[in-house]
Amino acid sequence: MLKRKIFAPLLTGVIAAGLLAGCGADKASEAGAGNTEKTKPSAQAVEQVVNIYSARSYDVDALLYKKFTEETGIKVNVIDGKAEELIERMKREGESTQADLFLTVDGGVLNNAKQAGLLQPATSETIDQNVPKELRDPENQWIGLSTRARVIVYSKDRVKPERLSTYEDLTSPAWKGKVLVRPSSSLYNQSLLSSFIELNGEEKAEEWSKGLVANLARTPEGNDRDQAKAIVAGVGDVALMNTYYVGLLINSDDPEEVKVGQSIGVFFPNQETTGTHVNISGAGVTKYSKNKDNAVKLIEFLTGTEAQTMVTNENYEFPVNAKAELPELLKSWGTFKTQQIDFNTLGVHNAKAIEIINKTGWK
Repeated sequence: MLKRKIFAPLLTGVIAAGLLAGCGADKASEAGAGNTEKTKPSAQAVEQVVNIYSARSYDVDALLYKKFTEETGIKVNVIDGKAEELIERMKREGESTQADLFLTVDGGVLNNAKQAGLLQPATSETIDQNVPKELRDPENQWIGLSTRARVIVYSKDRVKPERLSTYEDLTSPAWKGKVLVRPSSSLYNQSLLSSFIELNGEEKAEEWSKGLVANLARTPEGNDRDQAKAIVAGVGDVALMNTYYVGLLINSDDPEEVKVGQSIGVFFPNQETTGTHVNISGAGVTKYSKNKDNAVKLIEFLTGTEAQTMVTNENYEFPVNAKAELPELLKSWGTFKTQQIDFNTLGVHNAKAIEIINKTGWK
């Protein structure tokens, strides 16, 4: 896996119609003939639930939630939305929130939720065994569920991988008019730039952003899949993409997407310097969770070997659990060196990254 201590993926969920259901108690039954006292409801009479506010939504997540319910009897309710909106919602709801878990796909966003006082520590020996320390918040206020590398994807027909080296090299004259990337509003790009600020400082990060903009093949548009399609269409030769999109293209039900996926190669940049940028998908138990024990159980399940193997084989993310079995595609990419940074810093530098993006004209 990753040279550093490679990572891994996973999750999202069984969608509950309507809002999140609370725990309902059956009416107390009479203790016996002539006895007017009502007994307390048994533990079995209380519906066991865990309520999720999720900013990640993949088919495999729903399958995992269903499996969790089958194995534990704990019902999983999910409210999907954008991370920023869900964070603001939890702020408004305060102690009355029904959310037990917050799921999202960026280390910076996880840190934002932590700094806003919306999370609490989730301590568990099982989680500690499943997830290495570097993929957990230092105070265990969020736990990594999967990772994805932001790499250089290239045209197999027009680019020899020997020509590729670093993120920085994409700003050289050799790539003038050949670079593709999605808009700067993407958190993936903001966090990539944030990592450069952490590793190289603001001045170098700004220099890189300016150079990247100068070498773009077109005004940024679309998502990562669209960058791959633009490479095959001859719009550009290389693109910045998350690895799991390549897996999804190659294994798509759409023959055209499969063709696109098979026409591009994956290159892990900066192997001789700072390493490839990796971001994390994670979960945090909410501060005012009404079902904390169930929330912790779900994290334990999602980080277990079976669930992690499902995530990486279905969604092509890297698992956080080293025991998970990788699909052949990810194995074919081999091991690689990753950036040595605290994921929380992606949130710390986000505002400065956006400032640099605006200053350098990255649309």
